[in-house]
Amino acid sequence: MVSKIELNKRQEKIVEIVKGSGPITGEQIADQLNLTRATLRPDLAILTMTGYLEARPRVGYYFTGKKNNQLLTDELKKLKVKDYQSIPIVVSVNVSVYDAICTMFLEDVGTLFVVDDQSILVGVLSRKDLLRTSIGKQELTSIPVNIIMTRMPNITVCRHDDLILDVAHVLIDKQIDALPVVKDTEKGLEVIGRVTKTNMTKILVSLAGN
Repeated sequence: MVSKIELNKRQEKIVEIVKGSGPITGEQIADQLNLTRATLRPDLAILTMTGYLEARPRVGYYFTGKKNNQLLTDELKKLKVKDYQSIPIVVSVNVSVYDAICTMFLEDVGTLFVVDDQSILVGVLSRKDLLRTSIGKQELTSIPVNIIMTRMPNITVCRHDDLILDVAHVLIDKQIDALPVVKDTEKGLEVIGRVTKTNMTKILVSLAGN
């Protein structure tokens, strides 16, 4: 992954040389810096791997024209749901609101996915749904979740080949905390994962750490 890096003075000089003279061979760069090709090899490898330069066989190095923010954007556009999805927390459509609240508390999540007896997605429960229902004098053990859940087809889903950036836009636009990752089956949509705002935070931390 690519994040903002600090180039040393020699690496900055190499970038300037390639900008002005590219495509240019490693030997030619070394000659301009009065260094050996072996000495430059680690710097050229770093500049190539981080996207500042590209190398073409029998041609040489050339400047990509991309800066740190462009490199980071390019990297974000490659990330897919399957690489970052979490294990889904599901409850049966037959459980009570009380049991759902207990599950949400024990699993420390903000969204539960409701499935039928064939593990097919039929609804979504948010923390707000459960909080609204718990206010008042209702007997929570006698209220099934299917009364208060958001039902299909009013559920936004994603698939494991979707781009993380697209999912992030959906989370923001719809002001929701999580999306179920689903797989199409003959019976319906099977829940195979989840993507949450927490996942997005972890991705940012991962990019910065690398």
